[in-house]
Amino acid sequence: MKKLGFIGGGNMAEALAHGLIEHKVLHAGDLIASDIAPARRSALKRRLKVETTPDNLLVIRRARAVLIAVKPQTIDAVLSEIGSALKPGATSHLFISIAAGVPSEHICRFLGPRARVIRVMPNAPAMVGQGMAALVRGKGASKADESFALRIFRAVGDAVALRDERLLDGVTALSGSGPAYVYLFVKAMVDAAINEGIPRDLALRMTLQTLRGAEQVMRRSRHEVAELIRIVASPGGTTEAALRRFAETGFSDIVARAIHAAADRSRELGRAI
Repeated sequence: MKKLGFIGGGNMAEALAHGLIEHKVLHAGDLIASDIAPARRSALKRRLKVETTPDNLLVIRRARAVLIAVKPQTIDAVLSEIGSALKPGATSHLFISIAAGVPSEHICRFLGPRARVIRVMPNAPAMVGQGMAALVRGKGASKADESFALRIFRAVGDAVALRDERLLDGVTALSGSGPAYVYLFVKAMVDAAINEGIPRDLALRMTLQTLRGAEQVMRRSRHEVAELIRIVASPGGTTEAALRRFAETGFSDIVARAIHAAADRSRELGRAI
């Protein structure tokens, strides 16, 4: 028996498998992955040396835990296939779903009310080992199941366990969609620097290093973020002038409204399932 199987062998599944193997959480021989695309199966086998198959049900037969990494638009067909292969009331498998917006309750409609289900919201930086994930265990899952899921996602960054599944809509808006907000802010800073005469390559290099340095200060400092802002913003200086303009344009309110819009959309997607 394999320790973990993947149904869906896309980029996130590959990132997770790579992190697990690289950090020696699991070995390549502990993993099996299914995917409908021969090219993806070939890539996973070549890059990671894991067993691959086009048969989702082989993953169910061969793995104790199954990570469902398919798009929300196709998950019902996959869950129906899995559910038809499970014995009524079966609880032998742990199912971990990363399908955005798909509630645990919906998954259990296919897999049974006692199914061991954990729902996870990861994000794209997992593909470079810097991900942030939040997970919630369903009623059938145990504390040990939760610990196992945390080990998986901490192999590609950080992961936290939540108690209330409703918080995952906010998590989706914050960390799930969050990388795009950072990219947008970086683009705005680079474009502004170019307008000030700084070459594009240098503007990007300086912006990224500034973000990296600021992030490390926030992690290591004992000060609250508001205090760090005050420390950098000397009275009458350049930083204060910039922050005043941010305030005049309602920067904080724009960010709050954007995250609220993303959370609302996550809730809408969940209701549409």
